[in-house]
Amino acid sequence: MLEIKGLDHIVLRTTQLEPMLHFYRDTLGCPVERTLPELGLTQLRAGSALIDIVTVDSQLGMLGGKAPQQNGRNVDHFCLQIAPLDEDELLQTLAHYNPSKQEFVERYGAQGFGRSIYLTDPEGNIVELKPTKENL
Repeated sequence: MLEIKGLDHIVLRTTQLEPMLHFYRDTLGCPVERTLPELGLTQLRAGSALIDIVTVDSQLGMLGGKAPQQNGRNVDHFCLQIAPLDEDELLQTLAHYNPSKQEFVERYGAQGFGRSIYLTDPEGNIVELKPTKENL
């Protein structure tokens, strides 16, 4: 049984990196935690969660299609922290909903590196599920 613990991170796509950084970093006070310029990624700390900002023309940003407008996505995906659960058990739980062969992959999130899986909701939004670290 899945137990949602909280929001881990949200990924926003942008064509205006500096104004976005100014808003989230300078106006809202979310410090930059990590940058990966080769991927077009800037990660900001927002309490226990992260706000990831990716430029639309970067490797990560191009996964979301066109730049944010009426027929492009501004939110790439969001990640939910779930209670620790065996990967095979989670895959069995999700099998009735998502029969495609998704796999767990090591990714960086609000609690550091950990394995997670992507799903797609009925509207096409990407939801990442990431078990929390047991010792946190």
